[in-house]
Amino acid sequence: MGEADYIVKGFRASAVAAGIKKDKGLDLALILSDNSATVAGAFTTNTVKAAPVLLSSERVTKGRARAILCNSGNANACTGERGIRDARSTGNFVADQVGIASEEVLLASTGVIGQPLDTGIIKTAVPGLVQGLSPEGIPLAARAIMTTDSFPKISVFEGSAGDKPYRILGIAKGAGMIMPNMATMLAFILSDIKIEAGFLQQALLSSIETSFNRISVDGDMSTNDTVLVMANGQAGNMSISDFEHAEFEKGLHSVMDELARMIVRDGEGATKVVDIVVRGAATPGDALRAARIVANSSLVKTAFYGCDPNWGRIMAALGRAGIGMKEELVDILVDDVLIVERGLGKGVEAEKKAASRMKQDKFTVTIELGQGGFKERITTCDLTHDYITINADYRS
Repeated sequence: MGEADYIVKGFRASAVAAGIKKDKGLDLALILSDNSATVAGAFTTNTVKAAPVLLSSERVTKGRARAILCNSGNANACTGERGIRDARSTGNFVADQVGIASEEVLLASTGVIGQPLDTGIIKTAVPGLVQGLSPEGIPLAARAIMTTDSFPKISVFEGSAGDKPYRILGIAKGAGMIMPNMATMLAFILSDIKIEAGFLQQALLSSIETSFNRISVDGDMSTNDTVLVMANGQAGNMSISDFEHAEFEKGLHSVMDELARMIVRDGEGATKVVDIVVRGAATPGDALRAARIVANSSLVKTAFYGCDPNWGRIMAALGRAGIGMKEELVDILVDDVLIVERGLGKGVEAEKKAASRMKQDKFTVTIELGQGGFKERITTCDLTHDYITINADYRS
């Protein structure tokens, strides 16, 4: 896609290397709407919440915002009252520089937990950040919010409302500490549609449930998970019909689902994306719990890495999931290859075929429980040597 494909009317963005990251790369991003925008947000449900999460979750309740300031390299989490002061101070400085109210600035941070934020280097960098604001700056912002990510994550949807074309563009970061219960690491979604705050919040939460809440890289939940959506109305539509509401929500989900899958594909050290599909569960909760337990099993994930259809590990995970199941009713498939039927293995040839499927960079494991009519899906990745290397060296 060209630069024009990443422009949303009335939004400008920029990024600079402020010196927060140890590798001296881009680490500070600013997104600004030219006018007051409708805003919605969702945040980590971890009881340990970073300072920017506490501030932004309070500010989005007003339903309007103008800017998002995000730094990488430092999470500003577990930093006490100083962390709150630092987050507020940097937000206030940005507000003064661009001429908006402090409450219109939303904040996000990602990086190392427990280290105070150096507000001095951020404030030194802000004038250049403001000067660099451009409609073409969103891809740079997508790079600046990265930590252990290996590539920037951007997704675009185009629709129309009241015969006016609009765009939904999302950027995200995340590669580790990914098993959210409300959002994901960081995702910022921009649209030029005119839409009411109540519907935007409802559409966000609905879309999160079937996108970011259906992925797992390592089973850990961040202190900083944040998803923000801003819609500034510059597309020019005056109102939205029920059909157009539905289309917008579909587009929002499309963007968030693509970003979520990018996060799994970029899982720290990952080489494969695997959909864990559970069918035939007695309840929706059983289906989701079973899928999560299998998706987060370290033994299962290392078997994925080794292209080993070790279905015994899957059965063991199901057995500790606390769900309604009978071993003698369980079927397991890798893509279309049946390796377990009614609780018993199908033999060496079936496993050889399954192993061949597992050499692909994307495949599906389907588990049929035979207990009812409910189905769920979690998208996960394999667990490799590189995951340990990346996380062992993260702070050094």
